[in-house]
Amino acid sequence: MVTYSEHAEELTAADEMAAPLDLLLTSSAIGIGRRLLPNNSWSRLAVHLARHPRSVGKRVSALGLELVDIASGRSQVAPAKPDKRFADPAWQSNPLLKRAMQVYLAAGETAETMLTDAHLDWRDDQWMRFVVDNAVDALAPSNNPLLNPLGWKAFIDTGGLSALRGLQHFVTDMAGAPRIPAMVEPDAFAVGENLAVTPGSVVLRTDVFELIQYAPRTEKVRTVPLLMVPPVINKFYVMDIAPGRSMIEYFLTQGQQVFAISWRNPTAAQREWGFDSYGQAILDALAAVQRITGSERTHLQASCSGGILAAMTAAHLTEIGQDHRLAGLTLMVTVLDESHAGFAAATLDEETAKMAIAMSARKGYLDGRALAEMFAWLRPNDLVWRYWVNNYLQGRQPAPFDVLFWNADTTRMTATLHRDMVMLGLHNALTVPNSVSMLGTPVDLSRVTADSYVVAGLTDHISPWQACYRSARLLGSKDQRFVLSTSGHIAALVNPPGNPKAAYRIGPADDADPGRWVNSAPQQRDSWWPDFVLWLAERSGPLRDAPAGLGCPELPPLDPAPGKYVLAH
Repeated sequence: MVTYSEHAEELTAADEMAAPLDLLLTSSAIGIGRRLLPNNSWSRLAVHLARHPRSVGKRVSALGLELVDIASGRSQVAPAKPDKRFADPAWQSNPLLKRAMQVYLAAGETAETMLTDAHLDWRDDQWMRFVVDNAVDALAPSNNPLLNPLGWKAFIDTGGLSALRGLQHFVTDMAGAPRIPAMVEPDAFAVGENLAVTPGSVVLRTDVFELIQYAPRTEKVRTVPLLMVPPVINKFYVMDIAPGRSMIEYFLTQGQQVFAISWRNPTAAQREWGFDSYGQAILDALAAVQRITGSERTHLQASCSGGILAAMTAAHLTEIGQDHRLAGLTLMVTVLDESHAGFAAATLDEETAKMAIAMSARKGYLDGRALAEMFAWLRPNDLVWRYWVNNYLQGRQPAPFDVLFWNADTTRMTATLHRDMVMLGLHNALTVPNSVSMLGTPVDLSRVTADSYVVAGLTDHISPWQACYRSARLLGSKDQRFVLSTSGHIAALVNPPGNPKAAYRIGPADDADPGRWVNSAPQQRDSWWPDFVLWLAERSGPLRDAPAGLGCPELPPLDPAPGKYVLAH
């Protein structure tokens, strides 16, 4: 069994990479390069700094004095404790390397401080921080093959073979998208063999999705089933990542009936699939679950972009008078209110949106590899330069880790769904009742009264927890529970009980200010999974005998889990 502590660094990297954020779909379509080119934000930064020459002079003067101290060996500049780029003893013992490190750290801190001093509005600040962070991270002496002691040690230890291997890795990685250092080898794992191995069967296959029913693990099961809706650009098996850490496996051991959607990996032939296609798919899955289990109600659990689709579908059911079909709505790391939702929201504008939509329309889809590349450059130290050193300077293979393998196993998003998502984010339409539709009915999230359970990650930079909190308050649920995990985007999901570092805050989202909420909500230790299972149980009816087989006469088992769609590339 793989434990959190054994792979804490890899899971942190996975958190940084994470699953898709719909607001980043514009950046992924037009490429990373445009985000680094000068624009009006650069001009406004220059104007702000020019208006405060004393502040600029003070920062430059302080840097100059620090450089003098560095040259004379008196400087106390040191990397932060979590910064492992300079962990090798040579960065402290070698005078040249130590001074190179200190100059870099001092200059980087000055750049960050001057950006803060500029007091830009939040959009310009987010844009410029992206540029500055990438520039500062790229210039780190640890990335320089002539300076990094790890590279030299590997070169000596291998008699020069590490340099040849590193060059080979570089050529391979740059040959195709995403053009970033590989975080895991493509053959490190096999879906259905050591990932996504919880027993079950595909009981429905449509053009859009496969529905998987999982075999019960207990003699008695809850009457009301659970249907899980994954994101639309990553594959579903992060919810069934590996034995001992599988959310699906855990729910089954607690007596919950579990079904999961596995989306088809679309091609240009499916370019017309949009909100309505995926909303209808969720309805079709609900109908199949109800037919198989005999339950008139179903719990709907969804994550990230899948959560957006599930919330809109719940609003549609409300509008047509069928909201009674939902026993509860669970949204995990899902942003419905996209205002001030980090860098991605700051870069949304009409021109960029049109450009991104046009580019995906020409292909018929948005390639998930482009999104993976964009995510990597959001946290370059963890997702680019760390592997640059490992793969290229040291000539090593990246360590195998299942979540990073899942991360690299991307899918495409249809051009129409890409357009729908981009326009939804551009206009923040879900915050305005009736400004967007699903299956011909207007979406008003305040009319969704199903009990809700909303999960966010405290360190999630993809779906900021404050945005998830505001999103929870859009729902009209009278019984609502908001959970803030200490984890990031992925660890908030892959969060099995038994992790001594895990904790979460929990309570109704009843305060307009998320800051006040987090200061008053009680904190619990360990994973939120047990609390969620209890929440489900309270709304899942009495126990009944577990079904003897999977499916039903109208919907017999077709293939063993994890099905065929998850294997398509």
